Amino acid sequence: MNVLLVGSGGREHAIAWKLAQSMTGQLYIAPGNPGTAMCGTNVDIGSNDIAGLVDFAKTENIGLAVIGPEDPLAAGAVDAFTEAGIKAFGPGKGAARLEADKTFAKKIMRANAIPTAESRIFDDFSDAKAYIASRDEAVVVKAAGLAKGKGVFVCNDPADGILAAEKIMRNHIFGAAGAKIIVEDKLLGQEASILAFVDGKSIYVLESSQDHKPVGDGDTGPNTGGMGAYSPAPVVTEQLMDQIVKEVLVPTVDGMNRNDTPYKGVLYAGIMLTQGGPRVLEFNVRFGDPETQPILMRLKSNLLEVMLAVCDGCLEQVALEWDPRPAVCVVMASGGYPGDYEKGKKISGLAQADRLKDVVVFHAGTADKDGDIVTAGGRVLGVTALGDTIADAKERAYQATGTINFDGAYYRRDIADKAIN
Repeated sequence: MNVLLVGSGGREHAIAWKLAQSMTGQLYIAPGNPGTAMCGTNVDIGSNDIAGLVDFAKTENIGLAVIGPEDPLAAGAVDAFTEAGIKAFGPGKGAARLEADKTFAKKIMRANAIPTAESRIFDDFSDAKAYIASRDEAVVVKAAGLAKGKGVFVCNDPADGILAAEKIMRNHIFGAAGAKIIVEDKLLGQEASILAFVDGKSIYVLESSQDHKPVGDGDTGPNTGGMGAYSPAPVVTEQLMDQIVKEVLVPTVDGMNRNDTPYKGVLYAGIMLTQGGPRVLEFNVRFGDPETQPILMRLKSNLLEVMLAVCDGCLEQVALEWDPRPAVCVVMASGGYPGDYEKGKKISGLAQADRLKDVVVFHAGTADKDGDIVTAGGRVLGVTALGDTIADAKERAYQATGTINFDGAYYRRDIADKAIN
């Protein structure tokens, strides 16, 4: 079977790397990056060019299209492939609103008694300002639309919350994604990323993981798309996972069915583990990035078979096997990220890092320039390693990170410390 994978980030390199281990047909990645080119054939079609992607799939006899990023999912890529008679892995446009529209997600949670932070939705800045000013406690201000993981402001002072709302709604720093905002209570606790395969009725939970959103050590600085992750997350006990499945995943899937937006694909629940129990921070409608890198490093089963089972509605027949060893992913970013940064910086040391045992360097924001690999994005690489313990995996990941160099390279030094400590 020929497979078309849509996307160009670190998540897509990890998916391509895993798919390539068990494929017999051709693997195409559109548009891909220099890392995915080592797993299959890159195709010069943008991930948002849905018509072009469907035409290519017809020409190349694609049996399965895997949609990686949120933008094409929100734009209806899965529906377009399905209408063309091609199986597609991911939720349809209606179900993708769980991520594309946080107001929709809040309504689903409220309607199905899914635990989450208390919140208010605003489409007028003056109203939002007045509400935030009336608060005495910390607030979280979120753009309602897609903002590449950067649309969340945690504001310990309500005055900062007003400034965040102004940036989103009046300065339009996220464009149309900020036409509405959500203002919610700040939740306290550790975060965990819970991903599950869903085929519309059955749910298969993947191994737990924990992301590191803020740019700086100790979870300081602005939020990013993610500066590193590890799997499993020891804070997610078996009992806690059962509670999350019962109180979050099952009612979400049931609620989506009642809403006539049945869910298929990967459902990602960002969870805050509070003293009062797990609370949903957000839903994503695709594999997380960088959580995918350590999770798929640990997956021993055939990923293509699982994806086909999701599409065919027979997920109950699947049993996944996992490497018991933990994995840690350290994101190397361009200097200045998540703000302005320069591109085109030559990267050295990749081959040396890849030669290390149980290490894979996943490309995210890279490009090939005259035979050299150069930086082409904010998050450049996801250096991922397995180890007998989380501490071992961390040491190996940082050893590999230390062999890679490019001008302005930046990475956090404390990825996985929460688990180790």
